[in-house]
Amino acid sequence: MLPTIAREDDVVVMIDQRKLPAQETYVRCRTAAEVARAIKTMVIRGAPAIGVAAAYGLALGVRKSQATGTQKLAAEFYRMCEVMAATRPTAVNLFWAIDRMKETFAVAARAGESVDQIKDRLDREAQAIHDEDLASCRALGAFGAAVVPDEARILTHCNAGALATAGYGTALGVIRGAVEQGKRVTVLADETRPFLQGARLTAWELVRDGIQTTVITDNMAGAIMSMGQIDLVVVGADRIAANGDTANKIGTYTVAVLAREHNIPFYVAAPLSTIDLQTPDGQHIPIEERSAREVTHMAGSQVTPDGVLIRNPAFDVTPHRFIAGIITERGVFRPPFIESLKRAFDERAVVGAPH
Repeated sequence: MLPTIAREDDVVVMIDQRKLPAQETYVRCRTAAEVARAIKTMVIRGAPAIGVAAAYGLALGVRKSQATGTQKLAAEFYRMCEVMAATRPTAVNLFWAIDRMKETFAVAARAGESVDQIKDRLDREAQAIHDEDLASCRALGAFGAAVVPDEARILTHCNAGALATAGYGTALGVIRGAVEQGKRVTVLADETRPFLQGARLTAWELVRDGIQTTVITDNMAGAIMSMGQIDLVVVGADRIAANGDTANKIGTYTVAVLAREHNIPFYVAAPLSTIDLQTPDGQHIPIEERSAREVTHMAGSQVTPDGVLIRNPAFDVTPHRFIAGIITERGVFRPPFIESLKRAFDERAVVGAPH
């Protein structure tokens, strides 16, 4: 299992995804503010992993507080929550994790627990968020494997693997699940400009797993589809609206349109924590605009002329009509998503059974 993130006593340790694949180095965060900075600067990225990091960061920040009373501790805690929430606006798992930690704090405070008891409770909740994400990805992978044909050639975009989660992955969890079931799959990984998550991270993970992987530039996908060399598309998500519209890394929408044109099934793989029933559709999903430097420079070298204008939206929205199914830890949910995604949150509504 890839060591994406862990809590080690008084630090949160995470692999520095900006340095991969050339260097496998780790960042050790000693405060909640350092964890927030790591999320903002993409030391760690991927919606589920961001949620786990936020939970660990808040637990760490409270653990290190010198507050002796619950009121002062609460004031510090909610300030930490505000800082954490300002890091990545599109990834709904971030806010889901913060809300869980807030509720945990509130329950402890209402119960009259001491400062030390509150700290212990938050530690346990952060660990539970980590463990649940890992279990969800494994279950999701087993469900998703059922939609993968034997000897499938699978296209994926960005990185929705172990690095984007607590471990195992969402889209790559589906691929890993298929391999574990004995299916012979190969992967085409879009490089995913401008941050190159596909070329750097997806390829790195899958090569380590011994899964045959070919990196293609983002503008090759249509041509390769037209050659009949792609059977399935599986991507992750940073937020799924109530109607099934899905925000994922910029370029995903283009892949979905191409897949529809070539009659290739397009699936989204994400845990329930990525589904936001409070957001009615994709038009209401906030889209993060990142630094122009990510576009103007590659590996420190400038690739655009001075004075040119730059756009760098980190995500786009794929309309639900292009999506064949949304793969979760409770099964594969299909259109109409406005109905099926509500059922996804009913514990009795498990679709099929993981192998």
